[in-house]
Amino acid sequence: MVYHSSFVNEDVESRACGCPLLPLKSHIKGPAPISDQDTTDIVDEAITFFRANVFFRNFDIKSPADKLLIYLTFYINVALKRLEGCRTLAEGTKAIINLGLEKVPVPGESGFPFPGLFPLPQSHDEAELFRNYLKQIREETSGRLLSVAYRPNGTPNKWWLAFAKRKFMNIIIP
Repeated sequence: MVYHSSFVNEDVESRACGCPLLPLKSHIKGPAPISDQDTTDIVDEAITFFRANVFFRNFDIKSPADKLLIYLTFYINVALKRLEGCRTLAEGTKAIINLGLEKVPVPGESGFPFPGLFPLPQSHDEAELFRNYLKQIREETSGRLLSVAYRPNGTPNKWWLAFAKRKFMNIIIP
């Protein structure tokens, strides 16, 4: 059974493209509200559930937060694919920074991995808000992923990097 997000009944003031802009434990500047450092956020859930959820080909969506969990699971898969050949934490950090510099597509643009998962933006402002939120959440996920994909001594953690070979929901990673 797929692990779903615990942010089912989250009353979020702002949304973009049908996605709630959930709070993050983040120091990265962006549109996401700041949450307490001792609470679990969507990035923690995505990293915790990744190794179980990556095996599924279908994902039953129970809340709008599940859509964000699907997106983050795919992003973690892409990031692990980039980290696969990196043998040190320094190389991995460089690969993740380069991934973060890439343009973030939003629904309706080519390169968005899940057409139909999120509704198309109603305006240019909504598209930019969603793009900035996705950029912020991707940067935060990348930073936290490095801490689990590499051991404290800087060597790769094979129990995480082995999942780079998996295809989430049968989507081929470019």
